Amino acid sequence: MHWICVACGLEYGGLAGATDASGPPARCAICSDERQYVPPSGQAWTTSEEQEAGGTLATLTELEPGLHEMRVQPTIGIGHRPMLVRTGSGNLLWEPPGFISPAAIRSVRELGGITAIAGSHPHLMGAMTSWSRAFDNAPIFFNAADKDWIVHPDPAITHWSGEANPLPGIRLVQCGGHFPGSCVLLWGAGAAGRGVILTGDTIFIGPDNKTISVMRSFPNRLPLPEGTVNQILDRLEPLDYDRMYGSFGQLVPSGARAIVRISLGRYIAWIRGDVDDW
Repeated sequence: MHWICVACGLEYGGLAGATDASGPPARCAICSDERQYVPPSGQAWTTSEEQEAGGTLATLTELEPGLHEMRVQPTIGIGHRPMLVRTGSGNLLWEPPGFISPAAIRSVRELGGITAIAGSHPHLMGAMTSWSRAFDNAPIFFNAADKDWIVHPDPAITHWSGEANPLPGIRLVQCGGHFPGSCVLLWGAGAAGRGVILTGDTIFIGPDNKTISVMRSFPNRLPLPEGTVNQILDRLEPLDYDRMYGSFGQLVPSGARAIVRISLGRYIAWIRGDVDDW
């Protein structure tokens, strides 16, 4: 049993956390950071076992051939949707939930299991270590720039920088911004070969599914400086993709590269105050 922060959904363990015998940690390091928040009601903790006993379920639904979303109800933490990318060389679990159960493990196993785990940044890594252990210690790709934010250490964690290829046809590209190690996942076979990006919180797709934004903190409305926005643009520009999936149900079905370029150009214009043309 491992403690899970109710506010952010991260599972604690090992040196960073405590077992059920010693009680939950005194604080959540992630929620105490300026990019997240501790709710006014205070720090609260749960476990996967407690969630399961309360009726929590994880269901998998196909979004397109080779890509499934996982919906956890009731939601835990930030409430993001994990995704399972299926390839001929194995499956990658993108941004695992802050919940795991025997039923959820069976559902994933029916789709071929998990060969690797990754996520855009520390906020959306949920119960990554428990998911890894459930699938023969599948490697967890965690960007080296953010390694101090690991709250459930494990030998399965693999640090990377710049780019990584956890499976053939899948690339992790470090963009920075929200966190120094914030990344996107590029799935070349997605969208019938036109390329798909899974954005995490590195890029936030707007409610119209036609615009995007980037932030240091989304809940606390902290923007990024111009240099960092340009860095994100520079690292996305060489990539071949046409579709984007966000972590909260958003979808840009096509034309995603142009949307990124236009939206971040508008962002920079507002930072500079050059807004006459917008």
